[in-house]
Amino acid sequence: MWESLKTAFRIPELRKKMWWTVFLLAVFRLGSYIVVPGMSSFNLGEHSLFSLLDMFSGGALSNMSLFALGVQPYITSSIIMNLLTVVIPSWQELSKEGPEGRRVLARYTKYGTVILGLIQALAITLNFRAAMVDPTNMASLFSIVVTMTAGTVFLTWLGEHISERGIGNGVSMLIFAGIVARFVPSIIRTLQTVGEGGTRLFGLILFFILTILVVVFVVIVTQGERKIPVQYAKRVVGRKMYGGQATHLPLRVNQVGVIPVIFASSVLAFPMTIAGFLSPENGFYKFVQKYLYPGQLIYLVLYALFIFLFSYFYTAVTFNPMEVADNLKKYGGFIPGIRPGRPTAEYLDKILTRITTAGALFLTFIALLPYLLGPLTGIRQIGFGGTSLLIAVGVAIDTMKQIEAQLVMRQYEGFLK
Repeated sequence: MWESLKTAFRIPELRKKMWWTVFLLAVFRLGSYIVVPGMSSFNLGEHSLFSLLDMFSGGALSNMSLFALGVQPYITSSIIMNLLTVVIPSWQELSKEGPEGRRVLARYTKYGTVILGLIQALAITLNFRAAMVDPTNMASLFSIVVTMTAGTVFLTWLGEHISERGIGNGVSMLIFAGIVARFVPSIIRTLQTVGEGGTRLFGLILFFILTILVVVFVVIVTQGERKIPVQYAKRVVGRKMYGGQATHLPLRVNQVGVIPVIFASSVLAFPMTIAGFLSPENGFYKFVQKYLYPGQLIYLVLYALFIFLFSYFYTAVTFNPMEVADNLKKYGGFIPGIRPGRPTAEYLDKILTRITTAGALFLTFIALLPYLLGPLTGIRQIGFGGTSLLIAVGVAIDTMKQIEAQLVMRQYEGFLK
């Protein structure tokens, strides 16, 4: 792997892409430490309702920095746009109109990002109003909200530039950089609990062993796929014969990635956002703290339910068995033993349902993992969880595959072989 990375750095174009990506990620991390004007430092541990947002921002929220919102408003807006594209016929037509239609939908996504960013920024600022330099200054409040929202818009721009001129998916790389930046401080805090007598050494060793096993498990499942054999019929055009080759249709176990987890987190974070506008003495605020606080039974049940249901729903949105069956039939392809057309669609739907069930169970287990590891190891404040590991591993694998593809294009031996 390291030799192949060295090979990649010897290629001027790839080296330029990698350094550009590193530079933009460094800009992101630098901005995560620049405090928003008008705010002072505070302890996020006392406001754990927003700990989820802090994870997606890479710790920028706990610093109350320019990038405190991270890219979550953009992610939430993108998910909402994908859902609306299915239910609104005119938007569905736009998605099929090629680059021009996608540009229009991308513009709508950015509008949604700004709206969601303003709402979240206002909720956070009101919730942390005591940390403002001048809590009674409405101009300062407005400035803080606008600055946070502008930070999210800038991160979206950074992500687009990483995707276009760098390596990997830009938004995913930003989340990845934030998660990785939190790993070392989290591990240090965990080790400190042993020195202070808060955690037994056996529990710490068990925690690291289980973490390694989980990472291996995530890698295996992330790369796991069901290969559906596809055979193309031979056809004669003029004096030449085309087709006849055998290939396969890959169906990944985790077909939808971490989108269901992010969606479930965003849905459960919505009541927390609303509660941020309210006084701690308000009844709804107390209800959220009591029942929808991460770790509470009702929260965990709803979290698992949303992940499971949305895994099916988003799979249906992103993979249409009937459309795939029609395309296979159109180009002379068929699954051996299965008639083309509707029988093929029904067969793919049956296979996909089974795979999605396994993938949904996997995502649910990974998302609930921190709440399971706590009682087993005695480490309650882990700092990163299964979702973080899943995102980090998934982004790392996708980025490695992109570099691998670039190397193969230039006839170099890659490092995934």
